[in-house]
Amino acid sequence: MFRRRARDREFREAQPAGQALLQMHANQPAPDFTRPATASAPAASITEEVPDFLPPDLRVPSRDEVEGLMMRWEKPLVIDGEVRECPQCGAYRDWIVFSMRDNTIWLRCRAGHNTAEPRLDPAWYNRNSGPVDHFHPTLEDGLRHLDHH
Repeated sequence: MFRRRARDREFREAQPAGQALLQMHANQPAPDFTRPATASAPAASITEEVPDFLPPDLRVPSRDEVEGLMMRWEKPLVIDGEVRECPQCGAYRDWIVFSMRDNTIWLRCRAGHNTAEPRLDPAWYNRNSGPVDHFHPTLEDGLRHLDHH
């Protein structure tokens, strides 16, 4: 019982000190952030071209430099609760999924039939694909790499 009263008294005595500290900070002028800090380097150095980090033989093409991306999808492809089948042959597994530069998704079955899939988008492709491990100069090379020729 005595400890509680002692803590209450300490709190009541500390309140005016805290109020005085808050008042002191409220009365101080705000720092002037409109003036730029003293520059250590002249402004002309900002426009200088910085050399690229990677040498040209280690750079990968950007998304705009390739026609599209492809990945293998061996299990049945379920879209909106339905198993997707090839409209020509009825295949429902072992797809190659293409994400094209124009943001369309195409499917290719093992028999070589290509069909657009408007219910999928590049965001779906990015969530389900792994990292890009190879770049191929032709579609046939890519299909051969994925063992889908």
